[in-house]
Amino acid sequence: MNPTIFQLDEQLTIQAHQRIPYCAAINLQIGTDSLNKRLYSLPFARQNIGNIFLPALHGGLIGGFLQSCISLYLMEQQNLQESVQIIDYSTDYLLSGKPVDSYAQCEIMHAGKRISHVTATMWQAQSDKPIAFARAHLQMPAIAN
Repeated sequence: MNPTIFQLDEQLTIQAHQRIPYCAAINLQIGTDSLNKRLYSLPFARQNIGNIFLPALHGGLIGGFLQSCISLYLMEQQNLQESVQIIDYSTDYLLSGKPVDSYAQCEIMHAGKRISHVTATMWQAQSDKPIAFARAHLQMPAIAN
């Protein structure tokens, strides 16, 4: 498996940092992969370590990263100007996050007028070896009549 190729989109990254301050705090980056699909990156930073003995990324950081990716992806794909509200969210932690760069891609399973369902998969060295998987139901912004 080839290493993940990430092409940064500075404009989208700046917009995400302005829209969701947590994205700036963790330095979430938005770009595309080699197939021009939306790709999110979490560059490694020492402060992201939760278990210094392994070392491993903090589980809350992984969950927050994936939750942010899901919200940003839905807003972009549905061309929403307002933020979406999470109704429920869950993360499956599959492997320890190593002290290296991490990536995520999202998929909209259902986009309705009121509720949408989006998933996100996170990996590090190989996209076919995910370290975490998340799913969320989100409330769409009200549409003015």
